[in-house]
Amino acid sequence: MPVAFLAHRSLVLVEGTDAQTLLQGIITTDVDSLATGEARTGALLTPQGKILFDFIIWRTASGFALECDSAQREALLRRLTMYKLRAAVTLSPGDDGVTVTWGDHPDSAAGVADTAFAKAGIVLQRMPGGSGPDGRADYDVLRIQAGLVSSGADYALQDAFPHDILLDRDGGLSFRKGCYVGQEVVSRMQHRGTARRRVVQVSAETELPASGTELMAAGKPVGTLGTVAGARGLAIVRIDRVGDALARGVPVTANDVAVTLSLPAWTGLAFPVEAQEAET
Repeated sequence: MPVAFLAHRSLVLVEGTDAQTLLQGIITTDVDSLATGEARTGALLTPQGKILFDFIIWRTASGFALECDSAQREALLRRLTMYKLRAAVTLSPGDDGVTVTWGDHPDSAAGVADTAFAKAGIVLQRMPGGSGPDGRADYDVLRIQAGLVSSGADYALQDAFPHDILLDRDGGLSFRKGCYVGQEVVSRMQHRGTARRRVVQVSAETELPASGTELMAAGKPVGTLGTVAGARGLAIVRIDRVGDALARGVPVTANDVAVTLSLPAWTGLAFPVEAQEAET
């Protein structure tokens, strides 16, 4: 059973009698339906619907744990404090570091099941704390295999909508619960079908260029490489522009390296067949 200690991940604890009510009213995840023992993706948005913070959330004995990038923990705590007001909620930093295990027979009693990885057919458990060598590289390979992105590595906070990073597909974005911050914007995108940026898995016959390299088709940018591991990687692209390139037989390249782009199979998405390039 593979094990990876993620030193770059940390926890924020949201505890108290009003913890569920507070989170249900501000984040994208449907907290009310979150079962004990499962972990879901989620985000706190700006009023304009952009992702201000991304995280993975699960229930604890006294409330909830939000797993985020360690560099964002203090800022996330401050933002949650702004929304707390007089609610009976305690906000505090939790463990530094998170341990993940995956494989055919993970110890389900040792952690919480990551539902986003499960959609990609990967059984993965998350556990607070741990120690050992940094397993980020192994975890990144697993994320590429699953088609799951993370802020910092794959996109900049305040520069992406939830649809861009597949929260509408992996269970991290609710369209059935009541209002939350940014909800009107993302609901409008959902109902109008205007989401044009999506996560893709990138592959090449040779090693991919570095993260941050633009993906080009016919001399025009279609996206940017995010996490890279050898000849495989992730990117967020304009699927209308990629669809147009595919329809015309135009290759997509990264620093002149020919690449193949695939939408993660579990999403059920496809590149538009008759996409017309729109203005940015």
